[in-house]
Amino acid sequence: MKQQVLLAIDGGVATLSLNRPDVMNAMDGELMIQLRAASELVASDPAVRVIVLRGEGPAFCAGGDVALFHKRLDDLPQLVLQMGREFHFALWALRRAAKPVLGVVHGTVAGAGFSLLCATDLAIAADDTRFTLAYTNIGTSPDGGSSHFLPRLVGYKRAMQLTLLPDMFDAATALEYGLVNWIVPAAALADEVAKLTKRLAKGPTMAYGEAKALLNASLGRSMEAQMEEELFAFGRCATSSDLKEGVSAFVEKRKPAFRGS
Repeated sequence: MKQQVLLAIDGGVATLSLNRPDVMNAMDGELMIQLRAASELVASDPAVRVIVLRGEGPAFCAGGDVALFHKRLDDLPQLVLQMGREFHFALWALRRAAKPVLGVVHGTVAGAGFSLLCATDLAIAADDTRFTLAYTNIGTSPDGGSSHFLPRLVGYKRAMQLTLLPDMFDAATALEYGLVNWIVPAAALADEVAKLTKRLAKGPTMAYGEAKALLNASLGRSMEAQMEEELFAFGRCATSSDLKEGVSAFVEKRKPAFRGS
């Protein structure tokens, strides 16, 4: 069976690459199963300090495999539940991972690929990338958490616009909307990703994880409850070797050498 999600781990950086380039990494059931397995593996691996999501070939991800949907119209409701749950388990693993998740996008980002982008913590895009939520173009509502993330990322009105009128837009617009953090020339994408992941992999991973958990939960808590959680998180960080190193380096006026624990 073809490996539809490639996994490489190097220097604390785990790279998950969608690998159906002949169909612009359109997601079928097997890709979603493999994405879940790989996501859960790297999320729980203490040696992994950064997770990168990218796509092989000409696109990041063109969405769900619509050709498969067409072949399976009679049992599509059951198929969507089976496939979608695997996809959602993958997304939950990435969101709960106590380490940064970086989306690296190029070419086309559509449908489920758009949802996957929304679930990342940080994102960098090639300047020629094109984006569309796409779902209503085939007569369906969104999945992959995009209905959760989009109002938080871009606001309710714009989220409705992107959902109901899913016109294609460019990388500059994605940056303006807050869907990506950086745009770089396509030819420089790999080099810029290497610089960014190296920096993140050398950072205080436990602090990153605690900060991620706080931000993920912030909209569901009162200010008082959130501030209490901040204290608990700070206290857990205070037990780490990284905080001791960070404080010592600050006092000694040198760069800290974090170990991620």
